[in-house]
Amino acid sequence: MANVNVKFNNKDYLLSCDDGQEQSLKKLTEFLDKKYSELRDKLGNIGENKLLLITTIQLIDEYFDLKQKVTLQKNKLDEISNKFKEIRSLAIDYKRDKDEEIKKLNEDLEKFKKTIEENNTLYETMLDKTTQSLEKIISNTESLSKIQ
Repeated sequence: MANVNVKFNNKDYLLSCDDGQEQSLKKLTEFLDKKYSELRDKLGNIGENKLLLITTIQLIDEYFDLKQKVTLQKNKLDEISNKFKEIRSLAIDYKRDKDEEIKKLNEDLEKFKKTIEENNTLYETMLDKTTQSLEKIISNTESLSKIQ
């Protein structure tokens, strides 16, 4: 434990604190002394005990106001975090749905390509048969022409 000399209300006090906390204790005491002095200047000499009580109440009021603000900010942050999670989930679902839609479109495209290839093959086969039939007709017509 460390011992620290502090000044409060123009009086010196020797206080103990954990090692390494000396500067923090001095800052806290200076802050408290400043608040106390401000109230003493504002309210006049109403007695040390009463002034200490009012100073303490004022500091506790500031603490509770700050604590309430922190709680409100934490709640807002929680709401934002929940909304972010919801938006993230929606984005993931949307991406998954779009990926599935793209996959289906690619499958449909492959089917369409296959149908085109099959129709192309069928068209070429029909064209070949038609050409052969026409050649046969022309050949038969020429043969008939030579006979007459």
